Order: sequence, then structure tokens, then C-alpha cells
Amino acid sequence: MADITAGMVKELRDLTGLGMMECKKALTESGGDMKAAEDLLRIKSGAKASKAAGRLAAEGMIGAYTSTDSRSGAMVEVNCETDFVARNEDFVNFAKNLAQLVTNQNLTDTDSLSAATLANGENVEGFRKALVMKLGENISIRRSIRYQTQGRLATYLHGSKIGVMIDYTGGDESIGKDLAMHIAASKPICVSKEQVSSELLARERLIYTAQAAESGKPADIVAKMVEGRVSKYLAEVTLLGQPFVKDPDQTVEKLLSAKSSKVNGFTMFVVGEGMEKKSCDFAAEVMAQVNQAK
Repeated sequence: MADITAGMVKELRDLTGLGMMECKKALTESGGDMKAAEDLLRIKSGAKASKAAGRLAAEGMIGAYTSTDSRSGAMVEVNCETDFVARNEDFVNFAKNLAQLVTNQNLTDTDSLSAATLANGENVEGFRKALVMKLGENISIRRSIRYQTQGRLATYLHGSKIGVMIDYTGGDESIGKDLAMHIAASKPICVSKEQVSSELLARERLIYTAQAAESGKPADIVAKMVEGRVSKYLAEVTLLGQPFVKDPDQTVEKLLSAKSSKVNGFTMFVVGEGMEKKSCDFAAEVMAQVNQAK
């Protein structure tokens, strides 16, 4: 049997919002399989799917840039070890300059970005290494996205930790900004229900089926319950199905229809999303250094 550590229990608790003992029991029953334990808890408790995008697991910032004609733009996530460095002026400018570089040079991945040349003539990788030496922390370029559109781009940065870029047509500039803010707040996973992956939908359907089966109702009623929950799930995770944050009485789909507008796609970056944040016991670290010095 796999050892169930406190860290595993905490991770599952963060995913589900349920109690520590419930999480530990689920991990024990699933042999330490985190995904299986999450599914088990959701079946037993009726908990919703986790929103990993809402959890920050590393430090850094999102750099964003949009061209003057709003037809091209990019976002870049740059990571560091502490929030103190993430606020450093040199670090902030580095992230912003990278986003502009990705846009202007049509760079498609972090390897080509690292090999590119900044406006001041310095190589990106060389500048990154110099910044590591200056600030005393590991600094990495994690990911980037570039958009080129015949429509318009809108960008929203929530502080420097959440960045949204949306490609849309029709409407005016305000609707693009409003929708980008909505995405940052409501965290849809895609534009429409047709874009939800079959694997994700199959997983949700299995969980809803198991939950409904526990009600003891007849099979035909269970089937209707499952379809109802699937429909509700699709409305919750798709941009078009969500209530618009500035006017919850109408969905985003209805808002777009009224504005004769269409969303072609969007990307949301959350700093540290999906990364495990290293916990640090400062007192223990100091004592370890003292003992090494003896």
C-alpha cells in the first residue's frame, strides 16, 4: 500500500475543498492515486470539479503585449522563486519585453524565444542568465502564446498573476475588455460546448452516473439526472454558457448575439498553474545552515 503523506492529503484537500480525514480516507482507498481519490470524493460528496487555474503554485508574472492595430499580440509567463523578485523592475520589464518580442518576431515556442535578440541587442538567454546572477534566483521562461487575427484582440491582466487574451470579431473595444475580465473571473475552459474534450466529458459523465445511482432511483430517472448534470456542467465551463459577470441575468452567448459579436478563441495564463510550489520552513533552513557551518 502506498504511503499517504500529509502533502498528498493537502493537495487533495486543495482540489476538492473537503476535510482532511475525508481526503486521507479517499487516498487510502485509492492506493494513493490522486485522480482516483478526487473522483471518489466527488462521487461520495457531490463536489464539483476542481478549478486548478484558481490555485497559484509558483511565483512570477504574465507579460502581455498587443500591437497598435489590435491584430497581433502575445502573452508570456516568466517564473521566479519569490514574489519579491516578481515585483522587481528588471524582472517585470523582462517579461513585458518578451511578450513584445514574441509578437513582433512571430515566435512560436520558448526555444525560439530564448534564442531571439532583444531590442537592446542582447540575446534573451544571455539576458536571463545575467538576471539570475543579479537577482539571485532561478528565472525561467515557462510558456508563451501569440495571436494573429483579422478581428481584434483584447487583453486583461489581473495584477500580474492572471493574464487573458481574447480574439473576437464585431462589437466594440469595450466588449473585448469586458469579456477578457469575465474570463479571468469565471475561468471557462473553452468557448463552446463543442470544444470540451471527449475525455473530460466522459470522466464527468461517469462521476455523475455514479452519484445519481446512489439515489436509488429507477434507471430512466437516473439517465435524466445524468443528462441534466452534464448540461449544467457544460454551461459552467464554457464561455458561451456562463452568466456574464457584469449582468448575470444574461449569458455570454446572449450578450454576444445582442452586440453582433463573436469570440474566435481565448487563452488564460495563471502564474504557476499546475506547478507544485516548494514549501519553505525558514527556521529549519537557518538551522540547517548553522549546523553545516559547525
